[in-house]
Amino acid sequence: MIARLLPTLSRPTPARWLDIGRGGLGALLGLLAAGLLARMIAGGAPLTSPLLIAPIGASAVLVFAVPASPLAQPHSVVFGNVLSALVGIACAQLFHGAPFVGPLAVGVAIAAMSLAGCLHPPGGAVALICALAGPELTKAGWMFALTPVGLDSLLLVIAGMAFHRVTGHTYPHRAPVAAINPHKTSDAPPGARAGFTTGDLDAALAQYGELLDVSRDDLDALFRQVELRAHQRLHAQILCGDIMSVDVIAVDPQQTCESALLYMQEHDLRTAPVVDADRKVLGLVRRAELQANRRRKVETVIDPFVHRVRETTPIQALLPLLSSGAVHEAVVVDADRTLKGIVTQTDLLAVLYRAHVVEAMAGQG
Repeated sequence: MIARLLPTLSRPTPARWLDIGRGGLGALLGLLAAGLLARMIAGGAPLTSPLLIAPIGASAVLVFAVPASPLAQPHSVVFGNVLSALVGIACAQLFHGAPFVGPLAVGVAIAAMSLAGCLHPPGGAVALICALAGPELTKAGWMFALTPVGLDSLLLVIAGMAFHRVTGHTYPHRAPVAAINPHKTSDAPPGARAGFTTGDLDAALAQYGELLDVSRDDLDALFRQVELRAHQRLHAQILCGDIMSVDVIAVDPQQTCESALLYMQEHDLRTAPVVDADRKVLGLVRRAELQANRRRKVETVIDPFVHRVRETTPIQALLPLLSSGAVHEAVVVDADRTLKGIVTQTDLLAVLYRAHVVEAMAGQG
């Protein structure tokens, strides 16, 4: 049995020292604030009064150490604990003194929290405490579910919101925007169209058959990051200098927009880099701006926000940029910003296709 546990214990989820320290400090401050506020609300109750019950310590672990967990969200903390307390009190009143009252309370609390969508692990401890009620708890009756259970839970959540805001984190947790498509009828982002789909994710979760302590949207975002990193690793050895076009059509900032427009139309270009007499890149021009300003000089319509890369830049750095649709090319320059070449979406697609063919042939071999 011990040997079967060791591999799991030897490979925990990676955690940074900063995250560990922040979780511990947050629990300290959060519980301290919740306890003091609860005592103030209760009108300065004596120190022996149970205004901070033990399961709230377990809730603090979730709120401050793993705030992204679905089990740590405010509705789970507050409603999960209160609902469990009500279940425990009900079991204590119906089956007081029975040997099964504790396990029954925990089992029913888990079922109730699951049905209500507020599953919270410390709720099991709350239900057990209420079911095995001592004289003081029995005297409090149903009010025990509101104070201290509900009050402690609410104050802990408020303290968690304040602490995570100060430390630059979001609580309640929000899944990364890239993992969500708010417009159900619109296309997904280009990077989300390849690879697995949300249907694949749902099918895998259904087949997995276990409840995971992570939301579906977070899983989607995590897996897409894994895909991207694997893709970057596979293409890290291909450099921009290997695939760039060196015969670059560029325009002069002093020529008229009309002449630059005709020049670009002749070569069927939508955009072109603008270079000075020393071939240093000043920016980009687009046919639309040239069309609207035919009698002006090119220098008046230059877009200076051109994406520059070096010949030694791996193409994996361009994958998120050129696949987003917002940028269609990257200009390759040297240390003096002198134009060396250009990498377009077409260049990138060509090398990715070639790499795909090579990998497919290697797999067949």
